[in-house]
Amino acid sequence: MYDSLPFLKKILALPGLSGYESPVRQVIADEWGPFVDELQTSRLGNLYGIRRGTASEPRPRILLAAHMDAIGLMVTQVQNGFIRFTRIGGVDPRILPGQKVIVHGRRDLPGVIGQPSPRLLPEFIGKKTVPMEYLLIDVGLSTEETRALVRTGDPISFAQPPIELTDNTLAGHTLDNRASVAALSVCLHELSTIRHTWDVWAVATVQEEETLAGAITSPYDVRPDIAVAIDVTFAKGPGGGGYKTVPFGKGITLGWGPNTHPAIFEVFKKVAEHLDIPFQTEVSPAQSGTDAMDLQVSGAGLPSLYISIPIRYMHTPVELVSMKDIQRAGHLLAQTVASLEADFVQQIRWED
Repeated sequence: MYDSLPFLKKILALPGLSGYESPVRQVIADEWGPFVDELQTSRLGNLYGIRRGTASEPRPRILLAAHMDAIGLMVTQVQNGFIRFTRIGGVDPRILPGQKVIVHGRRDLPGVIGQPSPRLLPEFIGKKTVPMEYLLIDVGLSTEETRALVRTGDPISFAQPPIELTDNTLAGHTLDNRASVAALSVCLHELSTIRHTWDVWAVATVQEEETLAGAITSPYDVRPDIAVAIDVTFAKGPGGGGYKTVPFGKGITLGWGPNTHPAIFEVFKKVAEHLDIPFQTEVSPAQSGTDAMDLQVSGAGLPSLYISIPIRYMHTPVELVSMKDIQRAGHLLAQTVASLEADFVQQIRWED
C-alpha cells in the first residue's frame, strides 16, 4: 500500500504561497511522475498529472483538482530593521505572535513574529488582539542588512515543521490543502494498478486561497466531462460543533449544495457505501468555498462535486488531520473513477 505520509511531510515543509507555488510544484511532479503517463504545467502554473484510460478515443475525461497553494504573509515595508507585513489568504492575526517564519527575500531568512509590549502599543488596543499592522518580523539583522536582502512584495511562509501525533494524526501548517494533494497521490498510485476506462487528469491547482484562478482556467486546458474538487473541511473540536463541523478521523465528506451535481454525488455515494468507506454528507446551502465553485461554471457548465477531508484548526500553523481520512479520500476517488463506464456522461441527468 502506498504510504502518503513521507510525501505529505515533505510538501508541508515547503513554501508555495498563493501566486508563488513553484517550490512545491516540482516536488509534487516528482511524486506523481511514476504514477502517470504524462505531466504538464499550464501557463498559470497548474500541474497536470495525466493517466490515460482504456476506452477508444475520444475518451471521456474526469478532472480531479486539489489546490497546492498556501496562505501566508507578504512584506509591505522594512522599517528600522524590522519587517512589516500583510496577509496572503485568510490569516487570523490572533495566531501570529510568536510564530516562526521564513522571509523569501534575496535569500531565505528565518525570522520570528514579534508583538510589542502592551505599554508600547496604543491604549485603544488594551487586551484585544493586536492588529497585524502593529506586529513585526525580526530576522536578527541590522537595518542595512535587512534592506539589502528584503523587498516589498517578498512572500513570507510559516516555518512550523509538521508533527506526528498519536493515532496516526499529523499537525502542521498548509494541510489546507496539501492533505488533498496527498490524497490525489494515493488515488494515482491506486489507478496505476487497476484498469480504468476514463482519462484521468489530476490537477494541483494554483491560487485557490486568493483568486481561484487555477480552477477557473484548468477546465479550458483539460476539457473534462466531469470535475471533482478535493479540499478540507472543519472537524469538530474545541469551540466547533453543530452542522457546520464533522467528526474528526471518522471519514470524509461528500458535499451537497449548489456546487454539487446530484448525479455525480450519487455515483460517489454508491461506491463509498459498496466499499464501506465511512463518509457523511456535508451540507453547504451556499458556495462551498472550494475550487468546485469555478469548476462548475466553466464554459457551458461542468457536472461537479467536492470531497472534503476533515481537519481541525484550519488556517493556523497547527492544522490537524487523520492520515486515515487521506487514505480514504484517495481510495474512493480511484475506485469511483474505475467504476465509470464509457457512456456515463450520456446518462447524467439533473435530478434534485
